[in-house]
Amino acid sequence: MSDVLTTRALNRATLARQMLLKREKTTAVRAVERLAGLQAQLARPPFIGLWSRLHAFRPEHLMRPVNERKIVRATLMRGTLHVVSTRDYQALRPVLQPMLSAGMQAVLGSRARGLDLDRLNAAARACLDERPCTFEDLRSVLRETWPQADERAMGYAVRTHLPLVQVPADTRWGWPGAAAFALAESWIGARISDKGDPRDLVLRYLAAFGPASVRDAETWSYLKGLAPAFEALRPKLRVFRDERGRELFDVPKAPRPPEKTQAPVRFLPDYDNLLLSHADRKRVIADEYRPRIATANLRLPPTFLVDGFAAGTWKIERARATASLVLDPFEAVPRKTRTELVEEGEALVRFVEPDAEKFEVRFP
Repeated sequence: MSDVLTTRALNRATLARQMLLKREKTTAVRAVERLAGLQAQLARPPFIGLWSRLHAFRPEHLMRPVNERKIVRATLMRGTLHVVSTRDYQALRPVLQPMLSAGMQAVLGSRARGLDLDRLNAAARACLDERPCTFEDLRSVLRETWPQADERAMGYAVRTHLPLVQVPADTRWGWPGAAAFALAESWIGARISDKGDPRDLVLRYLAAFGPASVRDAETWSYLKGLAPAFEALRPKLRVFRDERGRELFDVPKAPRPPEKTQAPVRFLPDYDNLLLSHADRKRVIADEYRPRIATANLRLPPTFLVDGFAAGTWKIERARATASLVLDPFEAVPRKTRTELVEEGEALVRFVEPDAEKFEVRFP
């Protein structure tokens, strides 16, 4: 009979993996690997994500290994940009290719008909072999060969089939809005295999987000058909049940702290993977609050945690020399928690807006 884990026990296990029970003293490379990557649709969120998880984190702690090419920003899980270690990129990118190919077909639909992927990728390689370039530049080159084709469809096909990484720049958050791309093999200086093992992906996922189900792992990655990989690994995994009787898997030595473990208030950036990596998200946000973070454009707003669960959203407003953190709680906040949020929030706004002269935290 498998042990049953309560929702709160799952919460504490996930927080421990995601370095949200205490700020830890480790490097950005080790942290990014422990987290199985940081969602990076926007350039700023990985910095805030690491600030909330690491002791005395500063932006240069991330940018140094990025410039040393030990960390890259690239299209991976769910077909979205992530910041991952170079080692994880090499391991995960080939495993995720079927998902990226299926994603291209789903997004482009009939626009994908007639695209010669081999020729497209060869043309893009030839362009990128000369220098890193933006997708606007790349589409311009592709138009010269296929003047009648859908240039955005061609660009998306290349983005999902050719291993690429974004080139960092000397900007506040590491990458400009229209960042240049480089061939991953050239940037990393190592070959990207065309074959990967889904079991490696499952183990990386469970270490960062377990205990979890097959469907949870498929939600995190968007890669379907992971059940055989879980079954192959079953002899090496711990098996649990949640309160609804669903089977959950975990790596044996991963932390599973007592559910009474205290969890400090924490601020999460836009698109933080804590809220995106399980099919059943009750371990991090109550069902009744999920509509509060659902937006028409699928953007996941910044959130804050109270007692380990999402308890509201936040934003930073700048008015001349004053930087304000504006909190929007899902429900009334007790006085003690309010004090903790103000203390942590003021540190956050100082991190994000270091050139401001005045800092404040506001509630509605």
